[in-house]
Amino acid sequence: MTSRAAIESLQLQRLQSLIELTLRSNSFYGERLRSAGMAEPPASLADFTARAPLTRKQDLVEDQRARPPYGSNLAFPLADYRRMHQTSGTTAAPVRWLDTAESWSALLDGWVRVLQASGVTREDRVFFPFAFGPFCGFWMAFEAAVRMGCLVLPAGGLRSGGRLQMLLDNEATAFCATPTYAIRLGQAAREEGFDLSRSKVRTIVVAGEPGGGIPATRALIEELWPGARVKDHHGMTEVGPVSYECPRHIGRLHVMEADYLAEVLDPQTLEPARPGELGELILTTLHRTASPAIRYRTRDVVRRGDGSVCECGSAELALDGGILSRTDDMVSVRGVNLYPSAVEEVVRAAGGVEEFRVEVSGEGGLRNIALLIETADPEAAARLEEALHKAFGLRFAVSVGRDLPRFEAKASRWARSAG
Repeated sequence: MTSRAAIESLQLQRLQSLIELTLRSNSFYGERLRSAGMAEPPASLADFTARAPLTRKQDLVEDQRARPPYGSNLAFPLADYRRMHQTSGTTAAPVRWLDTAESWSALLDGWVRVLQASGVTREDRVFFPFAFGPFCGFWMAFEAAVRMGCLVLPAGGLRSGGRLQMLLDNEATAFCATPTYAIRLGQAAREEGFDLSRSKVRTIVVAGEPGGGIPATRALIEELWPGARVKDHHGMTEVGPVSYECPRHIGRLHVMEADYLAEVLDPQTLEPARPGELGELILTTLHRTASPAIRYRTRDVVRRGDGSVCECGSAELALDGGILSRTDDMVSVRGVNLYPSAVEEVVRAAGGVEEFRVEVSGEGGLRNIALLIETADPEAAARLEEALHKAFGLRFAVSVGRDLPRFEAKASRWARSAG
């Protein structure tokens, strides 16, 4: 067990090295830090958080627009970099991120820890049912499993049926996916006659959406995959793999604090959240120094743990309930604040819904909300209307549709219009 004092001592040592390098050779952050009065490495963590400015994604977007294609958040000459990845671009223009061989190796070490905390060992056969796009999470998970000595099974370029056949034929024991696609694969197995009771899968590592921390979504995945257990994790292209699921508390994430200086701030006042309070997760990368993120506003809404040593033995920051939502995802409908994860919990718990879409229309206090569901259960719509009204005090117009979109990566189930 590592104490808080030891964690913070290591963080300060790595932070000072990061800031020294950044002031010397990173023009993007060097200028920002000097403008904030930080011309030398901080004397303490508190000194750093009091003086260093926050970074928004838009700051990085604007830097790359002004200095294409990679911007100025680089600590080394371009020839020293080996990897380019970029954000998904679902909420803003994509940001490109470069890594040297050393910084990429540090990210893989983080993903190895995620897999190990999930119970994956070198004896596992790890299945990757997705196409490898430009964002970095899937690449890191795959290469980390290789580093561990696992047999890895890439299944890009296949339909769900082909992926299921490959998973069963190769007796995969673990796979990585978004929660949405883990559900979709399980549904496809039922539709196409695959018997998942003979699957060898025992571990499903999910990320990319809050679904792994939503109890009803987790339960649905485990129902579709008999004998398997869901393990949550979260990370971002901008920072890398951030957390692993506590082995003793389902739904609790621990931040890997040797790699990140983490803060939880009130998103409005930017004051530190107290234990048990909701806030926005702010991260500074301590190992990814070649292209760092310094006091980066992740927009992830989390609940800070009480600071005590966890039953699992970890003194690392605990995020109870995992990633609860995003600060920019909340929608106010007739005075009620709605987060997508809270709506998904009700939809999944009601049962019988294959896929759904939420439609918000109108402006200000006159917004209306409707839910389109795909289901074979004739009573699902009425049951869901009642459950949503009970949970939120709002009348959702629930209707049944067909052929709603299926998602392999991050799901996009909310649509908003002014009409």
